[in-house]
Amino acid sequence: MRRDTVTRALLPALVPALLPVFLLLAPCLASAAVTVNFVASDRYTDLPRAPELRQQALDDLAAHFRRLGEGLGPRMDLVVDVLDVDLAGRERPGTPSFDSVRIMDGIGDRPSMRLRYLLTDDGKEVARGEAELSDGGYRERVSTYLHAESLPYEKQMIDDWWRKTMPPQGR
Repeated sequence: MRRDTVTRALLPALVPALLPVFLLLAPCLASAAVTVNFVASDRYTDLPRAPELRQQALDDLAAHFRRLGEGLGPRMDLVVDVLDVDLAGRERPGTPSFDSVRIMDGIGDRPSMRLRYLLTDDGKEVARGEAELSDGGYRERVSTYLHAESLPYEKQMIDDWWRKTMPPQGR
């Protein structure tokens, strides 16, 4: 008997037997959707001057929100509208725009972000609001992020907001 004949003969019997297994696994396979929108990012308070570095900073922030969203329930969706960003430190004056050197003296250069968010579970609103994130003591804190990693102070600030704002299953 040929292999494709055996497959065709067994398939009708296997589908009903495996259907309950797939139905049990489906919630585990589904994941939360996190959408990050950067609203009028050309008017943000402080991002790198070079277009490639600006885009990389925005991509890194979006990826961080998505990584945090992996802990949300499978039917949960989060939409984050980032309204303003002010990165830690200040770009060093006189440096070429392709070389974003940042000076951090801790005086008026803390990271901050303004955002609006909507969290839903199976289409029902769970949380909604606007938030002003800021970390005035960013230089004195022990960060969970390596300083060689991009935007460690901003990620720590977002993590703090996440722990305070998201429901327990999203932390």
